[in-house]
Amino acid sequence: MTEFKRSLGLMDAVMLVSGSMIGSGIFIVTAGMTRDLGSAGWLMLAWLVAGLLTVMAALSYGELSGMMPKAGGQYVYIQRAFGSLTAFLYGWTVFTVIQTGVIAAVAVAFAKFTAVFVPSLDPQNILLDLGFLKISAAQLFAIGSILLLTWFNTRGVKDGKAVQTVFTLAKIIALLALILFGLYIGSGTGILQENFQNMWSASQLLITDGVESTIPLSGMALLSALGVAMVGSLFSSDAWNNVTFIAGEIKEPQRNIPLSLFLGTLIVTALYILANVSYLALLPMHQIQTAVADRVGTAAAEVMFGDIGVYLMAGLIMISTFGCNNGLILAGGRLFYAMAKDGLFLKRAATLNGNSVPGFALWVQAIWASGLCLSGRYGDLLNYTTFASLLFYIVTIAGLFVLRRKEPDAERPYKAFLYPWLPALYIISALAFCANLLISTPVYTFAGLLIVSLGIPVYYWQKKATVPSES
Repeated sequence: MTEFKRSLGLMDAVMLVSGSMIGSGIFIVTAGMTRDLGSAGWLMLAWLVAGLLTVMAALSYGELSGMMPKAGGQYVYIQRAFGSLTAFLYGWTVFTVIQTGVIAAVAVAFAKFTAVFVPSLDPQNILLDLGFLKISAAQLFAIGSILLLTWFNTRGVKDGKAVQTVFTLAKIIALLALILFGLYIGSGTGILQENFQNMWSASQLLITDGVESTIPLSGMALLSALGVAMVGSLFSSDAWNNVTFIAGEIKEPQRNIPLSLFLGTLIVTALYILANVSYLALLPMHQIQTAVADRVGTAAAEVMFGDIGVYLMAGLIMISTFGCNNGLILAGGRLFYAMAKDGLFLKRAATLNGNSVPGFALWVQAIWASGLCLSGRYGDLLNYTTFASLLFYIVTIAGLFVLRRKEPDAERPYKAFLYPWLPALYIISALAFCANLLISTPVYTFAGLLIVSLGIPVYYWQKKATVPSES
């Protein structure tokens, strides 16, 4: 089989965008963000700005997806604008950490919340201790979920999209219910008004050995703290670009991909903002900041439903993470397929199986993600590459300007909204965000750059290996 079948419609594409974005982040990261900012106004601004940046990027990607409706998406856009080295570095980072690291992290989150119902899956239940490597029941369960979803997706895009649609609709409905119940129950408590009473009075909460201290924030320190806090909201809003990877299987891609990018990111941004309003209506600020294991969603559910709220939230996050990983697994294999077609990945990954999907690429992705599950270091790897991932968004959107200059007469079924102002605003904003991270979290940012740069020798080794020797 050499060609993909275009069998996915607009609804399928929107479900992939939304489902890949909504994982466990929205139920957890607000705790850390409130410790960084200490105020309802700045918290909501952090979510709003992250949402606007995501929608702005999606609108800019629409033009590129319309020009190049091919499997591989963002990799293809970068290659056409900047050449194969830059494109390979993107694909290298996606394979080594971004896609596979997120798959591993989401799978372990799925296992952790399953442990609420099956205590033997607790991460502390170590089955094998080799000193340098500890293997827990949760890790094995996480790997099992990755292998199961990979198998589903090797059976054809029909099975993959069915899982994606069911689980995405389920978690959107559940998240909406959480929001509506939260706002209804919280409306009579006065907590929302209390949280917004001094909504722009920012402070940082530090907790050292159980001792709390508060540092007031203003001026540049406040802007820096806002940038650091937005790592959480941007992480929770990521993976929207995965729909571009499966462009080869979407009907009317010139119309449906740009539209799905806009609708999917808009839906999720609205849900995230409303979810945070719901948290603020149910929980005093300090309770959000000190939520057990940062599980703000669980704390909110307990207020609404009592002890059973813990189980309801665990079930919701299980649905959310399982559906999220299905989208990530489905899409990722298509990018590695595109790289292999260019001779920049394992040769066999450039083939499709009898179900018209890149089965080998999917299994390679699953094996590496499973290895990251066992390593226990996926969390660090994600921190390292958050910065690098954002840089590649900047590079891709910069490609809009490059291609407008290099290929002014190329067919563009959809043109970037408010070009050049909106794409330029995104690039400037994202660069400012990256500069802040370089200063405030240099360990993670420079480690992210190191992972990207390690791809350079690999690229030249790969190129050399594929060039036939002269006789």
